[in-house]
Amino acid sequence: MNSLLTERQLKIFQLIIDEFVKSARPIGSRIISENESISVSPATIRNVMADLEEMGFLKKTHSSSGRIPSQKGYRFYVDHLVTPVTKNISNVNVIRHILEDGFYEFEKVVQMSAEVLSDLTNYTTIILGPEVYETRLKQIQIVKLTAHTAIAILVTNTGLVEHRTFVIPAEINSSDIEKLVNILNERLAGIPMIQLSEKLDEELRLLIKHNINIVDTVLDHLKEVLKMEDELTAKLYFGGKANLLKQPEFKDIEKVHSFYSMMEEQDKIADILKRAEDTLQVTIGRENEYELIQDFTLVTAPYRLGNDYMGTIALIGPTRMQYRRTITLLKALSYEMTEAFYHWYKDSHLN
Repeated sequence: MNSLLTERQLKIFQLIIDEFVKSARPIGSRIISENESISVSPATIRNVMADLEEMGFLKKTHSSSGRIPSQKGYRFYVDHLVTPVTKNISNVNVIRHILEDGFYEFEKVVQMSAEVLSDLTNYTTIILGPEVYETRLKQIQIVKLTAHTAIAILVTNTGLVEHRTFVIPAEINSSDIEKLVNILNERLAGIPMIQLSEKLDEELRLLIKHNINIVDTVLDHLKEVLKMEDELTAKLYFGGKANLLKQPEFKDIEKVHSFYSMMEEQDKIADILKRAEDTLQVTIGRENEYELIQDFTLVTAPYRLGNDYMGTIALIGPTRMQYRRTITLLKALSYEMTEAFYHWYKDSHLN
């Protein structure tokens, strides 16, 4: 498809993209002619820009302005001119640096990865965590906080950690809690999170009451603690929600409203991100089926456990995006999360 454009057209088109990404202002022939890598006259540049506009790669914002890339232009640029950087990228070892700082829970690593990636790009990061149906209980701990309250700490095989407070009678002592935890860990370890509440109610209630003097109300509260909502099939982690407000395109209050409205529709976001389970994808502007993100570019990449899809990393930014850097960072983080996920999974089955 590169044969659609001559070498000169490709060069000028590349420069227009680069300049527009930096300035967010329409690009005229004078700006291009001042570039040291170009040795043709402004008149020639104007002719080339007119040709690129006629072909649909550029457009004018109004009659007297310079040109900006069109959606078709961005698509061509991403598909044929963007080559991800593979060397001398010092910031891509996101997870390794986080681990070196002592964060070992998978959930913390995912959240911090989202924040670091948003800091590196100045865009908004969304990471779709593994589905609850795919996660299993690794360990449960119960800690008595006061005479009437305790906290249950649920750790999954993926490193997800849930903290849930519940009510207990004052007469429940530490010895009873220790026995309860031992029974739960013996009988529930390895059980899918979505089945925990059902298992407690159907299989463990009589066993627990036979071994420990615990009243039904404690087990009822614990059943609620172990319940995973049916609609909560996956968790989203956000980084840099306010970053897009820094972009000149989004001074428009309507675009800002669309963005924050989209952020509230987490089920919709999760559905969109699940579609990216095969490979890295770049959807630009109106290519996005979801109307609220048709002013944006969405770049997504999956992370895996072996060959199995586990979740998606996504960056949302303006169509005037630093595509090469964004794609490079997303590919790197996808690889790192796949590696980290493998190690967490292996450790959870060995320990």
